Amino acid sequence: MSNVGSAAGGYRVENPATGEVVEKFDNATDEEVQQVLESAHKGYLSWREKTIEERAAIVNKVAALFGERKEELAKIIAEEMGKPTAEGEEEAEFCEAIFNYYADNGPKFAADEPIESMSGGKAFIQRRPVGTLLGIMPWNFPYYQVARFAAPNLVLGNTIILKHAEICPRSSAKIAEIMKEAGIPEGVYSNIYATHEQIETIIADDRVEGVSLTGSERAGSAVAATAGKYLKKAVLELGGSDPYIILDTDDMNEAVDTAWGTRLYNTGQVCNANKRMIVMDDIYDDFVSGLTERAQSWEKGTPAEAGDGKYSPLSSRSAAENLRKQLDRAVEQGATLVGGELATDGSAYVSPAVLTGVTSEMDAYREELFGPVATVYKVSSDDEALALANDSRFGLGGAVFAKDEERAAKLAQRLDVGMSNVNTPAGEGAEIPFGGTKRSGFGRELGPYGMDEFVNKRMYYVAD
Repeated sequence: MSNVGSAAGGYRVENPATGEVVEKFDNATDEEVQQVLESAHKGYLSWREKTIEERAAIVNKVAALFGERKEELAKIIAEEMGKPTAEGEEEAEFCEAIFNYYADNGPKFAADEPIESMSGGKAFIQRRPVGTLLGIMPWNFPYYQVARFAAPNLVLGNTIILKHAEICPRSSAKIAEIMKEAGIPEGVYSNIYATHEQIETIIADDRVEGVSLTGSERAGSAVAATAGKYLKKAVLELGGSDPYIILDTDDMNEAVDTAWGTRLYNTGQVCNANKRMIVMDDIYDDFVSGLTERAQSWEKGTPAEAGDGKYSPLSSRSAAENLRKQLDRAVEQGATLVGGELATDGSAYVSPAVLTGVTSEMDAYREELFGPVATVYKVSSDDEALALANDSRFGLGGAVFAKDEERAAKLAQRLDVGMSNVNTPAGEGAEIPFGGTKRSGFGRELGPYGMDEFVNKRMYYVAD
């Protein structure tokens, strides 16, 4: 296991609750990048020779360590990016489930697939590893994002070079430590504190066969362009502004609690969060009133305190300032804002907010608001709700709620998204595929399809 980089450089632990830079880390040197590339390639040549069952057994051990260390793992990301501690433990538990899922099901997913042959011989599709992959991961779910990329590929026989977000050096190092302790061989999983320039070097290298990025549209566009230049496969999970349509409800408090809890999870820093709440006009006022009451009653708390009634900081001061600029611009353009106050002490706290009155002429209509902001739209028909929901350059997920499931399903079936849900904010689990369409990216992670991206679907034919 490589963990390339040392103290005092571009990577840092910066506590968003205080603004204090706790520790700095050096970027990797160009020589270290080459060493990691060579180690990963050598690791692949031996890792692929193990049976898939042997690889799966080691990945099961990775899963167990995530479960055993969930409290320690949660504390690390609470300080790195402000994750509420209880949610950090949930994230580690989810990683345990993901690694176990692919370890337990990988041999079945990668089994030879018989193809009916019209020429008399026997034909199969064989799923084989392709080589070393680069993963570029974001800060909002420091463990989960890595798990859903690494787990299927390690079981399949690929090797991983992992470049994490600059504010997550400790959590990324801890993942590499877990891999080593579980028995992942040297070079099969490497953590590297690479620069943006070094990312292109890695993608361009002939020893690397693909790249997976979860991040912003800008980062995705840059990585996709580089991958295309060097003819490398790419999987991108980018931004989202998911529609969350509420047609009616028997229980307004429950509807508001569900919508609010979904929007405030991870302090609103979730790609497939309900960023556009689209509500029927006859319940709109009561719904907005309920959200506003909750926004005004929630208080600032530490990550350890965060939960019902208390909110955590955003990931960084710069993220908080950027969100506040977006809110200021929305108000200047005519929207109505309640909450959304930026802390004045240099920390990354932004108070929960409700934004209404957004129209298609405003920037906020097209932007992704990555933070604790509930943006609510009023509509007067199912068709209007659908048109508004699909009027977005993003296409990650979406949800429709109604007392009549058939009515909700009729709209959900017409959402231009990668993940459509009826009467629930999102279907989730290691077995549920995740991914989007339009500018939300391409490719799928999790579920059976998560093991079907970086794979050589080799045709194997035996003549009679």
